Amino acid sequence: MSTAVATSLYGPDRDELSGLLEGEPRYRLDQVWTGLYEQLAAPGEITNVPKALRERLADALPTALREVTRQVNDGGDTVKYLWELHDASRIETVLMLYPDRVTVCVSSQAGCAMGCGFCATGQAGFTRHLTVGEIVEQVVVAGRQAREMGRRLANVVFMGMGEPMANEPTVWAAIERLHGALGLSARHLTISTVGLVPGIRKLATRPLPVNLAVSLHAANDELRNDLVPINKRYPLDALMEACTEYLDAKGRRLSFEWALIAGVNDRDSDARELTALCRRFRLPAHVNLIPLNPTPGYPTVGSSRQRVADFRDLLDSLGVNATVRRNRGTDIAAACGQLAAGQPVATPRRR
Repeated sequence: MSTAVATSLYGPDRDELSGLLEGEPRYRLDQVWTGLYEQLAAPGEITNVPKALRERLADALPTALREVTRQVNDGGDTVKYLWELHDASRIETVLMLYPDRVTVCVSSQAGCAMGCGFCATGQAGFTRHLTVGEIVEQVVVAGRQAREMGRRLANVVFMGMGEPMANEPTVWAAIERLHGALGLSARHLTISTVGLVPGIRKLATRPLPVNLAVSLHAANDELRNDLVPINKRYPLDALMEACTEYLDAKGRRLSFEWALIAGVNDRDSDARELTALCRRFRLPAHVNLIPLNPTPGYPTVGSSRQRVADFRDLLDSLGVNATVRRNRGTDIAAACGQLAAGQPVATPRRR
């Protein structure tokens, strides 16, 4: 078996893995591939291949993720992992169990360069892009954990650390692996972005109709410039046009993520601006309202439970489909980046 490809366990695609198995019978490729992706087995657990081959695989393809800590919330339905990578970078993965589905939220970068002040990852700054193997392994580990709980992982959301569209080629390669090797349906794969227009347009040309979620948080450029600095490069009109193109190309549901920050973007006027924006671009978007998790270094607080309900009700009355996303794992620092980050930044101006 050649070791010419220096990579992690879930890095090689099928052709690359075939090269690593040079000299082995051809059926070994199917056995190993099935073991890794259908059985979710570590190399040492693929018992239908010889022990010597299992050991050589483990040596040639080390795991990418070293567990630093694992936290489970009081209800047992949210598990948050903090991983250390080969270069000491740290990332997070969150497994969430619902009555009707199991979802994993994965990271696509170590840190993030987008600079959104209310996000713990944004406060930490950018370290590097993740590799295909580092992304896919997060999903495989979550799948194993779900199986141990008697459940099956069905949904993957790229809403963890990092901006997926800034690492789009690698994220897409991971999407293809999750779809082809793990058998996850495209309609159960969601890519989130703060609004990188070139990435959205590239995604519209990709073959799989995955879901698109846009972290909007404001419906006018002045406020959004404060909350989401990339808006200065790709303002709302350009972003909405790209979203329209994606809907036209894929016919998938578009989601807007809206983290509700008390006194900043939770006023009646904000709801009316959002409604007007959707109507102007004829976007049948679903709005996910997210009560802001407390984040060290960002003193502004999330909206009260009553204000969240009132905001949702106002959107509904204006004809905008909106739901409130349940906060998961606040007791285990489940806001993205809270286990790995913590550097304070300036607070956006309140309006």
